Amino acid sequence: MRVGHAEREWAVTELGEHLAAGRLDPDEYAERAAAAYSARTDDELDALFADLPRPSAAVVPVSYPSPYPARPASDAPYGVDLRTGLPFSDRNKVVAGVLQLVLPFGVGRFYSGHHGIGVAQLLLSVFGIGILWAWVDGIVLLAGNPTDPYGRPLRT
Repeated sequence: MRVGHAEREWAVTELGEHLAAGRLDPDEYAERAAAAYSARTDDELDALFADLPRPSAAVVPVSYPSPYPARPASDAPYGVDLRTGLPFSDRNKVVAGVLQLVLPFGVGRFYSGHHGIGVAQLLLSVFGIGILWAWVDGIVLLAGNPTDPYGRPLRT
């Protein structure tokens, strides 16, 4: 039988459990995980566990995509990005982009939590380079998919 994404993910998760238990070394885990992601049939996945103990009643979770957006979890008060599954940041990408364009001294980057970039733009604004960089960065913030320092996408 052919396998789908859910079965492949389950196999990689199980291999991770064996890695955590010390039955696999990191290199062997990487090889088997790559093989699991490229597996097309049940037999190919079973071969990955031939020398490993398997749970007695393995149930493969199957999830079907819902046409309805997921309800925000308690740890995602602003919702979840449907493309990545990550919770949205408490910061807004439009506010960050407009701050970068209106106050081109790195203010939008300070707002989004990227303080290092904000300081660099602030210091380089003395020479004019930082102002140009901040304007381009403001357009990128508005048109792109910016994230906060924790990797969460900025909400729109």
